[in-house]
Amino acid sequence: MATTAEAVNVLGEKLELCGTDPETGFYRDGCCNTGPDDLAAHVVCAVVTDEFLEYSAAKGNDLSTPRPEFGFPGLKEGDSWCLCASRWQEAFEADCAPRVKLRATHRSALKCSKLEDLKRHSVDLS
Repeated sequence: MATTAEAVNVLGEKLELCGTDPETGFYRDGCCNTGPDDLAAHVVCAVVTDEFLEYSAAKGNDLSTPRPEFGFPGLKEGDSWCLCASRWQEAFEADCAPRVKLRATHRSALKCSKLEDLKRHSVDLS
């Protein structure tokens, strides 16, 4: 498992916290850390929108419905969540990608997405 101390974001800086309410990340540590067990690469820190949640549900991944048996409260618009890099890219290509916290997005997201595309959807760069 990658740790926050060694994890780097898409800007080449230390990976920042994505969200803790709800607790996100493949390892549920609030960060978009990744490792060998994270086969889907949950590395894009996104601020989800209703449009994206509907899109994701239509693609077979309902992120809105609570799943208490998995400790998952369900997401609502405005929640920060570590998305699979490929799902963010797919949503980008469908023109419904959510905004991104670049400082909290793991650099491995660059395997699926261009930095310029992520920057155009950034909420944390001015």
